[in-house]
Amino acid sequence: MIALRNDEEIAAIRSAGRIVASALARLKKHIKIGVQTKELDALARQEILKHSGYPAFKGYKGFPANICTSVNEVVVHGIPSARRLRDGDIVSLDAGVKFRDYFADGAITVGVGAVSAAAEKLMRVTEKALHIGIANALPGRRLSDVSAAIQAHVESNGFSIVRVFVGHGIGAKIHEEPEIPNYRTSRPGPVLEPGMVLAIEPMVNAGTCDVEILEDGWTAVTKDRKLSAHFEHTIVIREGGAEILTA
Repeated sequence: MIALRNDEEIAAIRSAGRIVASALARLKKHIKIGVQTKELDALARQEILKHSGYPAFKGYKGFPANICTSVNEVVVHGIPSARRLRDGDIVSLDAGVKFRDYFADGAITVGVGAVSAAAEKLMRVTEKALHIGIANALPGRRLSDVSAAIQAHVESNGFSIVRVFVGHGIGAKIHEEPEIPNYRTSRPGPVLEPGMVLAIEPMVNAGTCDVEILEDGWTAVTKDRKLSAHFEHTIVIREGGAEILTA
């Protein structure tokens, strides 16, 4: 069952979303050559707690960190560590926040130092795909319209969409119904209605869409070890279109 949130619930999710946005903005400013990903994790926790939120990923199904830091070929769920960022890396930063019993989730991908033109294009196309998906999240349309729009933009630019991970509903839990594929399926999906809160998150690979999970049970990497990018916003469906809650 897909929840339709009232104004009070949406306000709480929006507050959580603002904390997500604040944390990601602070991390983006801190990205530089030589920074350890565990430093980013500590900084994110500090920022989230400062605003009376709680890092939603910490301990979720056993995840050991406050945020995900996914570098280069890591698609998602990268665990912060002593790894230092190098010139030309790209790093995806994924943060979830709980605030007053409600959740929001967001992600960005950031270049470190001088990145390649190919990496710049990958990040640009992925972020644009997210916003194209959001623009198609209109009341009365099907969820599959969002998925198809994302896939069309990504593939028209020569990249591939990850299929083993999808977006999701969000609100009273970090993951709720519905699942939100970033690619066309045989099912039209539910009709979008005002009050639905969704986390839309295209994950885009430079090469194959295939992914492997490393021995830690979390880190997902591209099978061909080519670059991957990830952008995400939490949105609410409104009468006039989608409102971004993690802006």
